[in-house]
Amino acid sequence: METPPKLRSRGLMSDKRKPIYLIGGGRGGERRRGADPLIGEVLGLVGVDKPSVAYIGAASGDNPAFLLFIRRILQKAGAGAVTLAPLCGKRADPAKAVKVLESARVVFMSGGDVEEGMKRIGSAGIARLLHEMYRDGIPFFGVSAGSIMLAQKWVRWTDPDDDTSAELFPCLDLAHVFCDTHGEGEGWEELKELQRLVPAGSVSYGITSGAALVVDPDGEVRALGREVHRFSRKGRAVAQIESLLPPRGN
Repeated sequence: METPPKLRSRGLMSDKRKPIYLIGGGRGGERRRGADPLIGEVLGLVGVDKPSVAYIGAASGDNPAFLLFIRRILQKAGAGAVTLAPLCGKRADPAKAVKVLESARVVFMSGGDVEEGMKRIGSAGIARLLHEMYRDGIPFFGVSAGSIMLAQKWVRWTDPDDDTSAELFPCLDLAHVFCDTHGEGEGWEELKELQRLVPAGSVSYGITSGAALVVDPDGEVRALGREVHRFSRKGRAVAQIESLLPPRGN
């Protein structure tokens, strides 16, 4: 049985950060008929059997069907209890969400809508707690929109009919990268617009379906599962550059 984690001391600058796993999601799951090896690797960072997982479903409106679907995947990969931190709708309960988070050994961010998910996290006032948990060594991982929410910023259009109205908005910035997920079928259109708005010299990552981008605490990145596309820009022109490739046999 899992031993409950010690109470986390607020405000201490301890730094026990673990790598963050940004999983692409999408239609890349042919190899996931058994336990997902990417998720299994994340759970293995904890060092205990069947670690408890706090599920942040803000990007999907705390959709119960999606929670059940993801819970099965996580538990097949070795998770213990997978508990919703309720942030959405009539059942939103920020105090309960904090309790769920503080008792968890791993935090998972679901897919859905990035901007909506960040609004829910902001209104619940839990962003600071998430940063403290990350510094205290709690592993974080996301899939699809959840991966983007763990990164630095994302792009929105203030006027959907005006391509020039694109602007950035902040995400959690636990993983200090810019990224998009499973957008290869559309030519990474949103990621390219993001790349036009980020600081010069930045590189953005397109995490393909079935791939993961692992971001180490020192900023080093690596691909797992499948290749991760990379983009840079000169002026307003965005170009795809050499991809990150996973280790052979991965």
